[in-house]
Amino acid sequence: MTTGRNNGLICASATLADGGRGARFVMELNGKNVPAFAVRFRGKVYAYVNQCAHQSLELDWSKGNFFDVAGDLLICATHGACYYPDTGACAGGRCDGQPLIPLGVLERDDRVYLAVDGRVLKIS
Repeated sequence: MTTGRNNGLICASATLADGGRGARFVMELNGKNVPAFAVRFRGKVYAYVNQCAHQSLELDWSKGNFFDVAGDLLICATHGACYYPDTGACAGGRCDGQPLIPLGVLERDDRVYLAVDGRVLKIS
C-alpha cells in the first residue's frame, strides 16, 4: 500500500477484514527497504515482514492475499509453508519450524500504524 514517508500509517482499519485481504507496505529494516504486510485475525491486527521463512520470497499468492481458503492460516503461495496469523509461528509445511518476522502495530482512530512500544514509526 505504501511508498514514501507517511508517519507510519499502514492503512485504514476498515481495510482489514478478519481472515481477509491484507495491506502491503514497504518499511526500512536494517538499512534496507523490505516488503511487509498487515492482516486482521480474530479482531486484532498483526504485521509481518513479507518473507517466507523457507526462502526469501513474498507470501501472498496475489497482492494482499495471505490467508488460506479457511482464513485460519497465513500461507506461502510458492511452497505452501503455513503460519499462525496471531504469532507468525510455523504451522507446518516448508517453514521447518521457523517463524515470520513480526512487526509492531498500533490501531487507533480507525487507522493502523507501524509501531514499537506504542511509538509510531515512519514507513519508507
